[in-house]
Amino acid sequence: MEPSDEKAVSATIAWLERFVIGLNLCPFARAIHVKNQIRYVVSHARKSSILLEDLRQELISFAGCSADQVDSVLLIHPHALNDFANYSGFLELCNLLIAELDLEGVVQIASFHPDYQFAETEAEDVTNYTNRSPYPMLHLLRESSVTRALESFPNSENIVNRNISLMKAMGKAKLDELCLFFD
Repeated sequence: MEPSDEKAVSATIAWLERFVIGLNLCPFARAIHVKNQIRYVVSHARKSSILLEDLRQELISFAGCSADQVDSVLLIHPHALNDFANYSGFLELCNLLIAELDLEGVVQIASFHPDYQFAETEAEDVTNYTNRSPYPMLHLLRESSVTRALESFPNSENIVNRNISLMKAMGKAKLDELCLFFD
């Protein structure tokens, strides 16, 4: 059964609140979540070419509004790129699109997927959980906001290592239990 838009968004918000914010994986997420500065968009694309067009529209819209309105966009695409290898390959097209739209240095994309796997890790390595989400999604971020957040956060260079240590300390069983809402 395919998720409705409402289910995809509610599962994404639950993931954000319980996992990303709850475990403090991204110390900057709480503030924009509380201020309602995250836009959640569900793409109905089933093909990567259509998803790329949806991304194009979101990038243009995102770049055209102020950070006070929307500081981050989660483009959720539950029907396209469910295979992680295909998703991973698609990310290069995303970067080419950012360049084509002259948004390099303005917008960056963070990637999340239910089967996320960092290079040189095994599929079930617990460190992959830092980028696992209920559905495949592209996270559009304003580079200026990322820079400002990193500059204001003490020891921001340690966030990745802290998250890896946390995932290892929690272990797969606890992470799987925490991620039950992914289904």
